[in-house]
Amino acid sequence: MLRSIGPTELLIILIVAALLFGGKKIPELAKGLGEGIRNFKGALKNEEESKDESKKG
Repeated sequence: MLRSIGPTELLIILIVAALLFGGKKIPELAKGLGEGIRNFKGALKNEEESKDESKKG
């Protein structure tokens, strides 16, 4: 059964990430993740706009 991540699980994930990647790599990984999410949202927005235009015309 799926459930949301609680504060304890989030803390464990962050500690494991810090151990695996080290303190200096985490900001770089977060930046890359943020850019990826931004690109994904932009692609979805463009797809929705193209669907709307094809329905109109």
